[in-house]
Amino acid sequence: MSFANVEPVQPGVRPPLQARSRKALQQVLAAAEEVLAADGFDEFTIAAVAERAGVSVGAIYRRFEGKEQLLAAVKDRFLGQLEADLARRLCTADPSLTGVVYAFATAIADTFEKGGAAWSGLLQSTGKSLGERGRRSLETVRELFIEASSEYHGEVRRSDPAAALATVERMITGALIHQAALDAFSRPRLPMDVYGRQLSEMAIAYLLTPDHPAE
Repeated sequence: MSFANVEPVQPGVRPPLQARSRKALQQVLAAAEEVLAADGFDEFTIAAVAERAGVSVGAIYRRFEGKEQLLAAVKDRFLGQLEADLARRLCTADPSLTGVVYAFATAIADTFEKGGAAWSGLLQSTGKSLGERGRRSLETVRELFIEASSEYHGEVRRSDPAAALATVERMITGALIHQAALDAFSRPRLPMDVYGRQLSEMAIAYLLTPDHPAE
């Protein structure tokens, strides 16, 4: 899936000023997503993207300083869409602890599913700008969940509801990132929507189970 409405704003990227330039940029980013999905991170090159986009290598270098900046733009677009989708799903979640946890897990799972195998390449990519964008997104995801679940502390049966909810957020986010990163290599593949539901059920069971008494 191509997230065509999310514009990258990254160091080393020259932003388009005209509608035609914006369209050309989206064409390049869509091609970059396709190369990642089809060939993986190791085979991702500017030349491969140019060929798939039907443009010259020079045209891409006029927009991006190099491979890292192009990958950062793709990652920024993917993560921006994840954050926007998650915020929408949490706003419309069933008004309960179960509803928020289910919406959180399934929203992230659905976004990874839409991105397909390209996520595996993006999550394997390295570089300062790539890592910083990922950290900012993790913080945004955490804040969205903590805010949405804050009014349901009374439904949590653990002794420290805030700590328990923080644990749930880390568990769900980490498990889904791990699944997405390994997706291209996992056989048989567990569908992301199924995995998201299973994670939400596990998390809800944990939140609704009192602490074990100290020995």
